[in-house]
Amino acid sequence: MRVDKYLWCVRYYKTRNMVTEACRKNQITVNGQVAKASRDVYPGDTITFRKDQITYTLKVLDIPLNRVGAKLTDIYRKDETPAEAFAHLELLKLSKEHYRKSGTGRPTKKDRRDLDDFEFGAEEEI
Repeated sequence: MRVDKYLWCVRYYKTRNMVTEACRKNQITVNGQVAKASRDVYPGDTITFRKDQITYTLKVLDIPLNRVGAKLTDIYRKDETPAEAFAHLELLKLSKEHYRKSGTGRPTKKDRRDLDDFEFGAEEEI
């Protein structure tokens, strides 16, 4: 089975076009080699790809005949992605919450003054 169809069948990508685009950007490797979308995968192959700032590592256990339900994907693949990758993603999400929310526009004059007081106020008190 083609690698693009396999990743679509085991529900890592929503469409095959998304997988093909990832292959064009050299984000998918099979057994350590950069793969084109038409590259065949077989049971025992290791697929590594980067999606949403996580590098996933999969072991192909079996080839599905067509797209399978979410509960059945574990029959066809073994996810060997380290837990640290998911922990790193959680840290990224938490760090983004620290900054201004997107869509709030430019900082107001009051926001700027508050930032200046926060940044430079501690130095003046010392």
